Amino acid sequence: MKFLEGLDKDLKRTVLNQLRDIWTHTSTALEGNTLTLGETSFILNEGLTIGGKSLREHHEVVGHAKAIDIIFELLANRKTITQDDLFTLHRAVQTQVVIDIFEPVGEWKNEPNGTYGRDSQGKMIFINFASPQDVPLLMTQWLNKLNDYLAQSLDVESVLQAYTALHIAFVWIHPFADGNGRMARLLANLVILKAGLPPIVIAKEQRQKYLALLNRFNEQMGEANRHKSVDLPIDVIEDFMSFAKECWQESLQIIDQAKQIQTTRNSTL
Repeated sequence: MKFLEGLDKDLKRTVLNQLRDIWTHTSTALEGNTLTLGETSFILNEGLTIGGKSLREHHEVVGHAKAIDIIFELLANRKTITQDDLFTLHRAVQTQVVIDIFEPVGEWKNEPNGTYGRDSQGKMIFINFASPQDVPLLMTQWLNKLNDYLAQSLDVESVLQAYTALHIAFVWIHPFADGNGRMARLLANLVILKAGLPPIVIAKEQRQKYLALLNRFNEQMGEANRHKSVDLPIDVIEDFMSFAKECWQESLQIIDQAKQIQTTRNSTL
């Protein structure tokens, strides 16, 4: 990873662990996991459990950390990301689940799904995601877009736009019965990592703003344009781009701190 260049081995290891811990904590916390960052780090680094916390929550953080490993493996070993890669990642994210034919793991959803949200006027609305029969075609388009981005050398502004387009489109489609938010936050970061930059993480404290922006996008697109294509108008994703750039600062700061330590070390040699 380019963002690790110039760092001593121990600093590289520390940075990767920090990013894994904070990425796992924030993404699972957005979905309701109550483990703190410290508890998440303890589980992942020590392999021990936290008293009073559910087994499900432990499995969620371990599964997410495993999914991060898969993300790095895909970048290192694959030129093209496939549907099967997404299914493998989904099985990691959805570890320790009750097997239900109506909520399959490692394959596309087979029932409609949606969620309640608020429009720009604060009115409660129901948001329909893509229908199961439309998912295969839409996700083929989404994968083509992802692989097209991965084949390019993108500058910071372009990679932020790519992250945003992939993130929003994935949530908009909602191709799985469950785990779509965590999957979107993992997969959209492929283009960030490919560009040699640390991942964008969205803190639990940003949950309301995050959901409001996603809801606003659905409202702007409207039913007439819904789920026809994954080519999203740039004017409806600019606010999310600004939000993502703001969220990015946390992981960028981790890298800056590591580089400052390295500079201090080098100056004493």
